[in-house]
Amino acid sequence: MTTPAARAAKLLLPSAFGVLMVAAAAHRADGTALVVAAAALSGVAIAAWWRPAATVAVLLTVGTLLLAAPSPMYTALAGLAAAAYLVLRHGEGRAAAATVVGAVGFGVAAAVAVLLPVELPWLPLAAPLVLLAGYLLAVRPYVGGVRSDR
Repeated sequence: MTTPAARAAKLLLPSAFGVLMVAAAAHRADGTALVVAAAALSGVAIAAWWRPAATVAVLLTVGTLLLAAPSPMYTALAGLAAAAYLVLRHGEGRAAAATVVGAVGFGVAAAVAVLLPVELPWLPLAAPLVLLAGYLLAVRPYVGGVRSDR
């Protein structure tokens, strides 16, 4: 049996991340971007009672980001808040440690990639090879000829 305080936390914590997500996306927004941000904020409010509205709120926040074009750090903050919002809203107010570490790790990696001005003209040539190597490592356990009992 849950206490009223626990039920309030399950309702308020995801909503706080939803408001942070919309506020970060709407930084320096005007015109149409503010209208989309207001719709996203309405989606956050509705999602407290009807969970599918949380996904709509995140998609409207992405639209706000596209229209407002805030700085990359505000975009990273909105993305991290969106991940926390969806996990908490759909996960009954709980998040696994691996989910939190993954979201924060990817958020930090994106922020570092944006903040460090690295100019490597050969990087677009190496990226497909790195992706192929990652794919091969990921499917290795499922390939027919590989045996793990040796």
